[in-house]
Amino acid sequence: MVAAGGGLTVGFLGGMVDWFTDPSHWSGAEGIPHLVWQHVQISVISVLAALVVALPAGLVLGHLRRGGFVAVNLSNVGRALPAIAILLIAVLRFGIGAPPTWMQSVGIGSIPPFLALVALAVPPVLTNAYVGVASVDRELVEAARGMGMSGAQVLRRVEVPLALPLVMAGIRTTAVAVVATATLAAYVGWGGLGRYIIDGYAVQDNEKVFAGALLVALLSIVVEVLLALVQRAVVRRPEPGEPARTGERDADLVVSA
Repeated sequence: MVAAGGGLTVGFLGGMVDWFTDPSHWSGAEGIPHLVWQHVQISVISVLAALVVALPAGLVLGHLRRGGFVAVNLSNVGRALPAIAILLIAVLRFGIGAPPTWMQSVGIGSIPPFLALVALAVPPVLTNAYVGVASVDRELVEAARGMGMSGAQVLRRVEVPLALPLVMAGIRTTAVAVVATATLAAYVGWGGLGRYIIDGYAVQDNEKVFAGALLVALLSIVVEVLLALVQRAVVRRPEPGEPARTGERDADLVVSA
């Protein structure tokens, strides 16, 4: 049995090598480069839409120190809803046909997966933005007001810079989750790497299914690493003896909450 299992494993790995080295899988509409690019487009559009909705709301609510209970709990409800359930509800409501022309013009190829991915992306951004700003030391805020800053200036020049590590942590969490879940788009014809998983499963082509899953995993890792580098570049590290920023102190706790 061990030998047979080992032979099966070696045979499967050999098949995977053959699949990835097949020139036909690197060109055309079903080629790896094209589907990776589609997957990236789907993910970027969904994350940007979530940022437009959730980031201003989280920052403003955090600045006002109001509505946090409602915002955080609505976000938790959003996290509890499976993306596939949101996709099915959206399919029943909007169908799987082409979206309106104005949506296509901004790159949205199908309404149901777009809504499902945006719903998945909003909670971490909203929660982290709210908690990051609301957790800024009140003494710093009062000192800024004492210097004559308006509310908008306090938010822009004091609270947002101090909350930036936590905000970036939420964006990283959102981006990786969206990339990993964007395979759903292929169920309703929007494309992406989910095409390999769905088409492979339909014809019992395990190598194709595994290739799609592996490519999605690798793309998720690349996105995580790139955003970590961006965060490192834009977030100033505290000087020796300077207290850690809100986000650096609480990021892991909030993101995993």
